[in-house]
Amino acid sequence: MRPVLAAVFLIAGCARGTGDALVTDVDADVAVVELVYATPYSPTHPFSRADLRWIEFVEAQSAGRLRIRPSWSGALLSPQHSMIELRHGVVDIGLITPIYGAGGVHLIRAQSGFYSGLHDIEQQVELYYCLADHHPQLERELEGLKILAVQGGSLPGLVTRERPVASLEDLRGLRLRVPSELLNVMRGLGADPVNMPMGEVYSALAKGIIYGVIAPKDTFRALHLAEVAAYYTPLAVPRGAYPARAIGLKRWRELSAADREVLEASIPIWEAALAEENRRALEEGWRYALEHGVVEVEIGADDQARFDALYALEAERSAAGLSRYGIDGVSVLAAARASIVPGGGVRCSAGEE
Repeated sequence: MRPVLAAVFLIAGCARGTGDALVTDVDADVAVVELVYATPYSPTHPFSRADLRWIEFVEAQSAGRLRIRPSWSGALLSPQHSMIELRHGVVDIGLITPIYGAGGVHLIRAQSGFYSGLHDIEQQVELYYCLADHHPQLERELEGLKILAVQGGSLPGLVTRERPVASLEDLRGLRLRVPSELLNVMRGLGADPVNMPMGEVYSALAKGIIYGVIAPKDTFRALHLAEVAAYYTPLAVPRGAYPARAIGLKRWRELSAADREVLEASIPIWEAALAEENRRALEEGWRYALEHGVVEVEIGADDQARFDALYALEAERSAAGLSRYGIDGVSVLAAARASIVPGGGVRCSAGEE
């Protein structure tokens, strides 16, 4: 069973604004429902390539009854407030990043640090569903939304602007954009970590606001980081899955049963497209980086082991800290670790909160 979360905004009748949904008659018997999909990324970004594959599936599966009108490059939906905007019907369907949410998604943010030992995107997604099926807090944090795709990703490394990082000591004094679960780890290593949406990283690197970013190799091309960064350190950073595409629950309930069935069927299609485009982008991104002179800087095994130990300790602190919000994060972390098969793989053994 997959978590049911929030709401899309669709209005029958003619469109009255950029975020409204449109219904027009195709013939005497069929009404076409147009849904606006919004993303902060350009049409050529790997995420958007997956989105286009999803759009093609939905329109074909519905025999043209459902039409998706994409809005690219953040024209309608902001990275920071996309969940709120979806709940209020600014658009119908959108890309969401709850792991960067400012509040109300405490467990979703924390659980993204519970995936040590998983390198495969499909396994990351499988573990998220395992946890969500047994820990209702994850669904509660997505109230008002119906999730249409959960997304994992390739393990990131460290991209730096001007200074190569060959050891953990080299992190001292560097202002780095890192995911939420790494903030305390990086502070402990003497770095100056900040958290921001990936869409803002290029500008921040170009201006020297940050000196590096924890990111996978695909970002050299997808986000053009090869233009503003010179080095890549393959520091293996665990990566978690999170809900990444959603429709407002209010609008979801307004759709016909047949339309809801198409969108339900599209969930594994979207997730598979995201995984495939992610892997393809990784290869493209590294080729692009090499063409632009990016240098790979190796990090020692001892430093990697030390980082892994610090990461595991931070996951435990993060899980315990959720108690302040009335959330039993310790049991969620224990369930995640119990479900990860040594050497890779997931065997769900999550228990109830």
